[in-house]
Amino acid sequence: MVNKRALLTKFALLALLVLQTREVRADSRVESFVHDELQFGQGLGLTSIRSFHGDSAQDMLNGVDDVVQAWYMDDTTEEEDQRLPHRRQPDVPVPLSKLLDLGIFAMRLDADNHENDENLTMIRGQRGYLHMDIVTLTPEKMANYEAMIKRFFEEHLHADEEVRYCLEGSGYFDVRDEEDRWVRVSVRKGGLIVVPAGIYHRFTLDTNNYIKETVSGSIA
Repeated sequence: MVNKRALLTKFALLALLVLQTREVRADSRVESFVHDELQFGQGLGLTSIRSFHGDSAQDMLNGVDDVVQAWYMDDTTEEEDQRLPHRRQPDVPVPLSKLLDLGIFAMRLDADNHENDENLTMIRGQRGYLHMDIVTLTPEKMANYEAMIKRFFEEHLHADEEVRYCLEGSGYFDVRDEEDRWVRVSVRKGGLIVVPAGIYHRFTLDTNNYIKETVSGSIA
């Protein structure tokens, strides 16, 4: 059986390579991808991985499944509140490796220190993000709240990649898989996801009706 810590380190390398280039798509078998990683002309590579602060890349993946989880959705969002979990019965979880297959990268950062987080600064520099806006969505701060979250829930795509980083609260980002099935991605405090350009998605708050997040855009 593969050592759990060794597998986590390999997964960290895989995830960071995906973060650096949209063209990379993760193989479902982490070990085979890592075996071939030196053949990629792009990617962070072993040298620049060491430039991340803390315990290298592993810092950003420890506990990520506590703040980012995913599952296949049922078909009742039109009849029921979109803010409910809408899990299929029986439940069909989606592992983070499957999200990588879809081009979606997830990590965990220190949300309480986001203003001074050197890892976040480095990610923004590596990806060439030009802006990072902080938005707070809650009924107390948003006029016509119910109408607005319905608008957010309309399916759309972007020409640029997009980064959502949850500083407080929680919400759902729904994305389509290769067979056009909806995958619901739950993001809580500390969770960061990168949504690639050209992928159909939508957003809604959950039943807590509160999220404070950063939204970053790329130059592409």
